[in-house]
Amino acid sequence: MSKLMNEHYVAIKVDREERPDVDQIYMTVCQAMTGQGGWPLTIVMTPDQKPFFAGTYFPKETRFGRMGLMEVLHEIAGKWAADRSRIEASGEEIAFHIKQGLAQTDSGQADPRLIEQAAANFSEQFDGEYGGFGAAPKFPTPHNLMFLLRYSRQTKSEQALGMVEKTLDSMARGGIYDHVGFGFARYSTDRKWLIPHFEKMLYDNALLAMAYTEAYQSTRKESYKRIVEDVLSYVLRDMTDPDGGFYCAEDADSEGVEGKFYVWTQDEVKQVLGEADGDLYCRCYHVSEFGNFEGFNIPNLIEQNTAEFAMDAGLDPKVWEEKVRELNAKLFQHREHRVHPHKDDKVLTAWNGLMIASLAIAGRAFQRDRYIDAAKRAVRFINERLTREDGRLMARYRQGEAAHLGYVDDYAFLIWGLIELYEATFLPRYLARAIELQEQMMDLFWDAKSGGFFFYGNDGENLIARPKEIYDGAMPSGNSVAALNLLRLARLTGQVDFEENAMRLISAFAGQVEKYPAGYSFFLMALQFAFGATRELVISGSPLWDSTRSLIARIQERYLPDAVVIFHPEASEPPEAPEAPTDESEPAPHFSGTGALSTEDSSKIEQLSRFEELSQIDAFSIEELAGFTRGQVSVKGQATLYICENFACKLPITDLKEALAQLEAGPGK
Repeated sequence: MSKLMNEHYVAIKVDREERPDVDQIYMTVCQAMTGQGGWPLTIVMTPDQKPFFAGTYFPKETRFGRMGLMEVLHEIAGKWAADRSRIEASGEEIAFHIKQGLAQTDSGQADPRLIEQAAANFSEQFDGEYGGFGAAPKFPTPHNLMFLLRYSRQTKSEQALGMVEKTLDSMARGGIYDHVGFGFARYSTDRKWLIPHFEKMLYDNALLAMAYTEAYQSTRKESYKRIVEDVLSYVLRDMTDPDGGFYCAEDADSEGVEGKFYVWTQDEVKQVLGEADGDLYCRCYHVSEFGNFEGFNIPNLIEQNTAEFAMDAGLDPKVWEEKVRELNAKLFQHREHRVHPHKDDKVLTAWNGLMIASLAIAGRAFQRDRYIDAAKRAVRFINERLTREDGRLMARYRQGEAAHLGYVDDYAFLIWGLIELYEATFLPRYLARAIELQEQMMDLFWDAKSGGFFFYGNDGENLIARPKEIYDGAMPSGNSVAALNLLRLARLTGQVDFEENAMRLISAFAGQVEKYPAGYSFFLMALQFAFGATRELVISGSPLWDSTRSLIARIQERYLPDAVVIFHPEASEPPEAPEAPTDESEPAPHFSGTGALSTEDSSKIEQLSRFEELSQIDAFSIEELAGFTRGQVSVKGQATLYICENFACKLPITDLKEALAQLEAGPGK
């Protein structure tokens, strides 16, 4: 085969995570030419990048009626030699149509009714027995759940909330979730979420941690909080570079066998845990003699969760829950001696932006500095390793080398992370950096003629097309995230041009979204923010006042997707003995055997360190970024909350209970 390739072809292998621009364009080619797509993707093109043949997987030799790659390449080489001009003409025509199709946007008038239509679409597709949407294979697609959470909040829809909870519960109980070492696999091959494709992706775990955090904020169910803690424990333990960036994936295979690292036999479990504990564990997690995956077992709780098992077995559910974590810790330590799957240690700016956002959201929801600190380290990593001297973002870092100019997703996702990190820390430098990157994004990617952002910048390689993407697939699109970023930046700063550009972006894609709203759930989250009643919450006071720390903590722990939060600090001498606010939900203890988070540093200490850092900032710097906050000062030496809608503020509130009551009442009340 190598002789054939060397004689007739120039072989190019593309990492689609490093070059998503190339992947996106030529996947569109494959779908247009064959009616389907997938990976591995095979494209044959002329020397000037004009494609004329496309397909997905080909075996090396023809078998089972499927033409082999050797035969395909022989046939193409013969036709190229016999009639090159015809093939080149065909490539030109294909390239022309692809360029026209990818550059087009189907504009229209954005209509809030799209939100209702999407909710109806999800209801029709919902699997009421096992959660999720549609048939197997099932992908988590967390932004669908985040959209439905917002829809439930805005409309008081119990049905929407029920779809979210059923899906989150089912995934957490299924084999798609690693009950021993934590983290979610990429997707489930079956309807029940039992058998995963064992690959673990950073972006899935970042987005899922967000969805579970928001579900916890909405319902206050401790089970969702525990999943977030464990997922983030996995990321910080196994997917974090020593300097703070996050690796992008772990393979499904080890020793050439998919899932080998993750599966168990019944005998092995009992050898590790002992006969008595092993028997209980196997019954709880459905580990059988015959197995549920190719003769082996994927531990799962699909038929019954740990509490249900405990009650059936006559055990105390709380005691058994903690015992299960201890047993999983033992299995984890045993599993660590196996050959690990390959770790893809690329650091991708876009996916790191998602993880920064996720850590910041969880950090403020749970008042955990360790999460916020990890997000800050990742930002520092990107600033130092993935940013050129002129401020231009790069897309990928590995082994000392940054490569590829950043794409629209790199900018959009990192800006999202910076906005969340500002609202977690209230350090103006993160908001200032978000604004700086947003302005750079406008210069590099904005389509001044039709609106929306191109996928790669005007300083990038000139490919056969310059696409714009809006579909929210496994990840939300850069344009969808950018729309919500622009709206939030407008509320945070008072700069109307951010909102104007957001509405232009929304209009640019509204016609396309109208055809099937459920395929654009993150885009619809921007619509929910744009058309719904939103609020600007301005907290004023000294970071060293007990009343300030309490007010900030109580606001941050709430689910407020319809609000932005700004802190206007005031200088003050620290009190003699500052008293940290009470954390009403102390973190549950974890067993260190799995590398999970411990509780040796209480949330009180975490809060003091965070607020002490905040007290060092320039009290006037936020006024430079958000000029409308200048007159919003504290009243009578107490932390003060201003609740504003469209920058018109109600009377200041200094009573904590009254402030929380007004927040719970919602906007427009």
